[in-house]
Amino acid sequence: MDSFLIKGGTPLHGDVTISGAKNAVLPIMAATLLTAETCVIRRVPNLSDVQFMCQILTSLGAEVKFEEGTLTVRAAKIKGVGDYDLIRKMRGSICILGPLLGRLRKATISLPGGCIIGARPIDLHLKGVAALGAKIKIEGGYVHVDAKKLRGADLFLGGRAGPTVLGTANVIMAAVLADGVTIIESAACEPEVIDLIHFLNAMGAKISGGGSPTVTITGVKSLHGAEHEVIPDRIEAATFAIAAAATNGEVTLHGARADHMHAILDKLREAGVKIERNGPALKFSRNGRLKPVDITTLPYAGFPTDVQAQMMVLMALTPGISIITERIFESRFMHVSELARLGADIAIEGPSAIVKGGKPLSGAPVMASDLRASAALVIAGLAAKGSTEVNRVYHIDRGYENIDGKLRKLGARIQRQEGS
Repeated sequence: MDSFLIKGGTPLHGDVTISGAKNAVLPIMAATLLTAETCVIRRVPNLSDVQFMCQILTSLGAEVKFEEGTLTVRAAKIKGVGDYDLIRKMRGSICILGPLLGRLRKATISLPGGCIIGARPIDLHLKGVAALGAKIKIEGGYVHVDAKKLRGADLFLGGRAGPTVLGTANVIMAAVLADGVTIIESAACEPEVIDLIHFLNAMGAKISGGGSPTVTITGVKSLHGAEHEVIPDRIEAATFAIAAAATNGEVTLHGARADHMHAILDKLREAGVKIERNGPALKFSRNGRLKPVDITTLPYAGFPTDVQAQMMVLMALTPGISIITERIFESRFMHVSELARLGADIAIEGPSAIVKGGKPLSGAPVMASDLRASAALVIAGLAAKGSTEVNRVYHIDRGYENIDGKLRKLGARIQRQEGS
C-alpha cells in the first residue's frame, strides 16, 4: 500500500485549482443509467471512487470513456444486476439503485462498503423506493428490488442524524420515471443534491425544490442525453484552506464556491483565519494568532462532518480548549489516536472531542482509517516538526485528486512512496 512521507514545517504558498466534487459526481454518473442516449459530464475528478464507478457502469453494460476530466457514458442496453465485488467496496455505489429501478423496474446490488466511520444503513433508501411501489428482499448479501409499476408518493426521508444525501438522490432518480408526482419531505439540501437535480432536469426530468427540505418530482415517460459540468468540491476547498492556516501559509483557491461553504468560512474566520475574495478566487491566511472555536457537525447548511477531522488538527495547533461534537457519524473520531502519536492532546467524551491545543506537533508514523482522517493526518504532518509517514493513503485517493502533487506546487515537502 502506498504511503506519504512528509517533512513538515514549511508554510504553504501559492495557488491551487479545486477539482470537481466527489460527492456530486458519483450520483450524476449513476444517473446516466436512466437514459439510452449519450451523456457528457465535465470537470470529473480522477479519483479511485470515480474509476470504481466507471467499472460498475461498464459491468452493467454501459459504454464509458473517461479522458482529461470529461466522462462520456452511453447506457443503451443495461442489466439490473450489479457486480458484487465492485459495489461492496464503495459506499457511493448504492446510488445505482434508484436509476436501475427507475429504468428497468428492478435492481439487484450488493450491500455497499466504504469508509469505517460508523453505521450508515440503507434503510431510508429502501423506505423511499418502497413508498414508490417497489418490493424489497435482502438475501445473501444482495438487495433485490423490483416493481411492476412505480407510482409517485409523499414520503419522509428524515433519519436519526438528519436527511440522507444518497437516499434523497436514490429516491429522486427512481421517481423521475414513475407515474405521477412524488414529494420528498426532509430531503437533503446539500449542493451535491442540487447538482444532481440540475443534471436530471437537463435530461428532461421535472424536479423542483432542490436545496430545500421539500423536493417535488413529476414523473416523465423518458429521459434524454445531456451535458453537465460538476460543481467544485467544497470539502477539498476546505481542506486546502485549513492546510494554509495550519502551516501559517497563504493559499489562493480557484474554483471554490463560497456560497457552498458558509458554515466552514464562518468557523475559519472565528478561528482567526483571514479570508479574502480575489475575483472568483478565495485567499486564506492567518489573521494573527489562531483562536479556539467550538464546532458541532450538522446536516447542510451546518458544519459538515467531512471537515471535522481537518478542523480538529487546526484546533490542536491553537492555544486554548476547543470542543468538537460529531452529530452525524458516531465513529468518526478514529483519527484522534493517530493525532495523539504526533503530540495532539485530545480527549473523547461521548460524541465530543475536547482539544487542548497549542502544543507543537512532531512527526511520527501514522495510519489513515478513512478518507477525511487521511486528509487530517496529511495536514498534521505538514504542520509538524520532522518527518511524518502517513500509511494507507488509498483512502485519500478516493476523494482527493492528486493531493500530493497539488501540495508540492504549494511548497510542501511530500512524496508518495509506492507500496507492495
